[in-house]
Amino acid sequence: MSKAKTKELGMSLIDSFSEFKEFKNIDRATMMRVLEDVFRSILRKKYGLEANFDIIINIETGDIEMYHNRLIVEEGEVEDPYLQISLSDAQQFEPDYAVGEDCIQQVFLDDFGRRSILNARQTLMSRIIELEKDELFRKYKDKRGEIMTGEVYNVWKREIMVLDDEGNELILPKEHMIPRDIYKKGDTLRAVIHDVNMDKGAPRIILSRTSPEFLERLFELEVPEILDGLITIKKIVREPGERAKVAVESYDDRIDPVGACVGVKGARIHGIVRELRNENIDVINYTTNLSLFIQRALQPAKISRMELDDTNKKADVFLEADQVSLAIGKGGHNIKLAGKLAGYQIEVYRVNIETQDEDDVELDEFLDEIDQWIIDEFKKIGLDSARAVLRTSSEDLIRRTELEEETIQHVKRILQIEFED
Repeated sequence: MSKAKTKELGMSLIDSFSEFKEFKNIDRATMMRVLEDVFRSILRKKYGLEANFDIIINIETGDIEMYHNRLIVEEGEVEDPYLQISLSDAQQFEPDYAVGEDCIQQVFLDDFGRRSILNARQTLMSRIIELEKDELFRKYKDKRGEIMTGEVYNVWKREIMVLDDEGNELILPKEHMIPRDIYKKGDTLRAVIHDVNMDKGAPRIILSRTSPEFLERLFELEVPEILDGLITIKKIVREPGERAKVAVESYDDRIDPVGACVGVKGARIHGIVRELRNENIDVINYTTNLSLFIQRALQPAKISRMELDDTNKKADVFLEADQVSLAIGKGGHNIKLAGKLAGYQIEVYRVNIETQDEDDVELDEFLDEIDQWIIDEFKKIGLDSARAVLRTSSEDLIRRTELEEETIQHVKRILQIEFED
């Protein structure tokens, strides 16, 4: 190869790396180090590990200069031609050389042959791929918990592939999607960066729309007081797509944390609700008074009294009959989330149930005639006795349970016969 060809090859190698640098933001120091390592690998194979070389790379011009340094020794004392050179041979490069000095000889790529140069290209590409993986892993590892916006590239049964603004592939698994999430290729979605790990040598970036962190980041975007530190989110619990409870506290007595998070006429929270596919969000004023905190967590139900068992982390809550279903909520979400928010197991009881109807019968007494799952449906809405079910209209039972009208009428007939007898 000629010097022109050497320069052309060097420029080609640098161009390929510079293109990678432009898109992946590899810093200049790393680029120089990788290029130097590639050329040193060629030199080591030809001259051995101990040989001393200087490599000068000019990124702007594409010039690559390599110099072989050898110790000048007396005639006949050369033990390793890659480490030493005789005085007579050295003086062919520079007449003024003397014994004990270093002889500096320039080395050109055309001295290595086509195979070595092709190996250098492959080595460079391998290093580029490794750097790309390492950079992607480092970039997203530092962004755990942040919201990102991406474009849906592929939709599979168990997960969705999302591309970020640089074309990197991110994954949104099915279990991290809100049940009502439906996406097709080309759609834009928002999610939080949930986890970053290495899978078979490649970074795997997991997104989530169901984690509490996602809801927390959405609040930070919509409520400036949270971002400014005037309001803090103490805890978030969610049933994705159904209901969430957010406990907030203000560090400024002049700021109502609940009102600030909801906004005027719900302006701030409506955007979050839409993003979460109409997930109901209860914003609760945090307090260290556990009894009051549980009472707030169970809203809109009004509690008559409460008994706390701090040892077993249990709270027995007593309510009027018409408040039980409100405390439990649709599908039991309200009481379940209230328990998670407070860190206590909450049990709901109707006030004075034992004295309201002395002849009342618990629903469990009818297990020989009514299936357990049907009885459980009534209990979910706070109806655990025969008279409680009979007092509730069929229309209300159809609306509040998952039971069909025919099943409800059948149950009522069985219960009514008990009292007729």
